[in-house]
Amino acid sequence: MKHDMLLVAVAALVTALTRFLPFLVFGEKRKTPEFILRLGKILPCAFMGMLVVYCLKDIQVIGYPYGIPELLGCGAVTLLHIWKRNSLLSIGGGTVVYMLLIQLVF
Repeated sequence: MKHDMLLVAVAALVTALTRFLPFLVFGEKRKTPEFILRLGKILPCAFMGMLVVYCLKDIQVIGYPYGIPELLGCGAVTLLHIWKRNSLLSIGGGTVVYMLLIQLVF
């Protein structure tokens, strides 16, 4: 019990530190370096690409269901994003399509 509380406290402290550290290092008086601004533009796309690869790495294209639910889920994400330009809606909608296919069709 004591260790669990210590673990939660450390996790909370580290989370708070990662949230507040940029404001402490780059206060309103200091200009944010170009390198950091560039990372802020590049990293979200890199993380999304990494998540796509991670989610699709175990697809069995030579065995049933041949990756069809994953392909249709990705298609739903793509179409929803083109239509609404809302990442949360796109990812959530694609997940719902995938889960419905897995549970009800395949």
